[in-house]
Amino acid sequence: MSSHIVDEAKRCLQCKAPKCKEGCPVQTPVNAFIKAFLEEDILTAGAMLFENNPLSVVCSLVCPQESQCEGHCVLGKKAGPVHISDIEHYISSYYLSHIEGRPSVGNGHKIAIIGSGPAGITVAFLLAQKGFEVTIYEAHDLIGGVMRYGIPGFRLPKELLEKLKEKLLGMGVKIRPNTLIGPTLTLDDLFRDGFKAVFIGTGVWKPRKLNVKGESLGHVHYAIDYLKNPEVYTLGQRVVVIGAGNTAMDVARTALRKSRCQVTVVHIGDPGTMSALPEELEMARMDGVKFLFNRSTVEILDQGIKVRRTERGGAEGPKWAVLEGTEEVMEADSVIIAISQGPRDHIVASAKGIERNPQGLCSTDESGRTSREGVFASGDVVHGARTVVEAVKVSKRVALAIEEYVLGGR
Repeated sequence: MSSHIVDEAKRCLQCKAPKCKEGCPVQTPVNAFIKAFLEEDILTAGAMLFENNPLSVVCSLVCPQESQCEGHCVLGKKAGPVHISDIEHYISSYYLSHIEGRPSVGNGHKIAIIGSGPAGITVAFLLAQKGFEVTIYEAHDLIGGVMRYGIPGFRLPKELLEKLKEKLLGMGVKIRPNTLIGPTLTLDDLFRDGFKAVFIGTGVWKPRKLNVKGESLGHVHYAIDYLKNPEVYTLGQRVVVIGAGNTAMDVARTALRKSRCQVTVVHIGDPGTMSALPEELEMARMDGVKFLFNRSTVEILDQGIKVRRTERGGAEGPKWAVLEGTEEVMEADSVIIAISQGPRDHIVASAKGIERNPQGLCSTDESGRTSREGVFASGDVVHGARTVVEAVKVSKRVALAIEEYVLGGR
């Protein structure tokens, strides 16, 4: 065991009203699991974490702890906060490696889960624990959704997802890969075959277009597609990433590692207006990513991109005003567009009675109920791209609503 983990655990003050717990979206019982860990009961500590958050092993790596648990630690006011994420990850990894999943006593009800991202996996674990017969339908060959195909391996080792898969299978969950619900199998087919409720957690996999001339050229790619399998892309020596969020940072850092190239992130606004977390920006800079601010991409060329300078717009106009007469060409071998993504419409387009909002996302109530009887949804397909822990938070509430719906006959 790393002495660093034990030393950090001993720094915990065991606050009676822990602010670290308040700062966590899923109210992780930080002081309780650390106490159990220091009392040499790591399996109890692991059970606390897993039962509160089945994706604890993932969240401990990818959560923005600086603004959540660790950002609320009282020790952070005078010194450094307890490195809660390191302790949580150590315990969660140990727990998954030493505890086998066992099927619960069945209740005779079947639940279909479409999509195996953070939302789908969370609902699958929670309902399987309650004795439901759960089947996951995944469009890709491997489970994980955005955790596998949207988060680089240097941030989230993929073997952790395999551990989660093993535990799901051990609990009796069935996984049907390479199955896209909508074009062939439909929601009607699922209800016909005895599923009492259907959960949609398909995420947002449709890239947002930049809508400029040249976007269809062969050296232009979309971030969500690139991150699925970076090894198949030949990017060249100069890469431009258009975007300002965490996904843009993941793309830039991945390209540096996979292609050994020069990477420049182009942002339409000022340095202080990037949506990526400060720590993500810092890590990108440390990796060698360059930034070009106040540039709007107006056209993509064979040799790169054509940009114009921008300045803050007025109260009545656009947020960023493009300045005429400031065109310049930025040379690049490849261009990767990372300006968010939206939901695919395979399911909703083929099903009746599911309402969507103007952004194309599923409309639900606070418990994930859609406008169609027996169909629930949560995660990115409802709220747009969010963090893993936010998907877990909402999905816990949705799992309870599904349980009440099926067992209560409502």
